[in-house]
Amino acid sequence: MGKKVLLIALVIIGLALALIYLSTSINYSEGFRAGTIMKLSHKGVIFKTYEGELNTGGLSGAAGDDINSSTWYFSVSPSEKGVLQAINEAVDGGYRVKLHYKERYFQYNMFGDTKYFVYKVERVGSQKP
Repeated sequence: MGKKVLLIALVIIGLALALIYLSTSINYSEGFRAGTIMKLSHKGVIFKTYEGELNTGGLSGAAGDDINSSTWYFSVSPSEKGVLQAINEAVDGGYRVKLHYKERYFQYNMFGDTKYFVYKVERVGSQKP
């Protein structure tokens, strides 16, 4: 009886771990957003990620609604060194960027504050000499 219970427990744990892995690694969509980087911070207690804000420009709001700035929130994995360097250069240079992202199905706070993980940065707009 004890071996059966142990086997069932291991199967349940294995399935739970597989579900967590799949929900954090399969992408729901891919796309990009363009704008100016407003903020990038390094957050987390055990699992640290970079959390940022992109000003996409303009204001949004329908008649009778409050007017809000168009801010898009995103996450960057610490392993994406090239992305982090490109974001720092954009902030230092004050130019607009296009952030390519992958949207995850689920968001767990320990793996980032958003479902949008940036994996590529491109400079857009007029180039400074």
